[in-house]
Amino acid sequence: MNSFLFHPNLADCRRLFLRDYEVQINIGVHEFEKKGEQRVLINVDLFIPLDESTPSHDSLDEVVDYDFMRSTIAKRMAQGHIHLQETLCDDVIKAMLAHPKVRAARVSTEKPDVYPDCHSVGVEVFRIKESQS
Repeated sequence: MNSFLFHPNLADCRRLFLRDYEVQINIGVHEFEKKGEQRVLINVDLFIPLDESTPSHDSLDEVVDYDFMRSTIAKRMAQGHIHLQETLCDDVIKAMLAHPKVRAARVSTEKPDVYPDCHSVGVEVFRIKESQS
């Protein structure tokens, strides 16, 4: 279990997630990686305060839509080649935290086709938005 789930600033939050979102993306520092797309798996967790995500009218506009996560990732991918998974994670998490209802986020990326002797290589980042006092 990830320890960030027990952070006291997240106790009043709902967790929204996107699991193993498979994309083809231009990513990598090696010359062979710059010549085409490769498969990347992206995972996102968003932590949204219950008072910002508990619908009273069963309406989509009362919550954060899953499409927000997918479209945010698509916008970053459309910007062109990325050298590092760290850059991709940092850019995606920054955009996720820009949503006014999101208090915290976790983003991970995995490249499953890099080495034949392991499942994947990847990066993960977790951030909590600073208080808006």
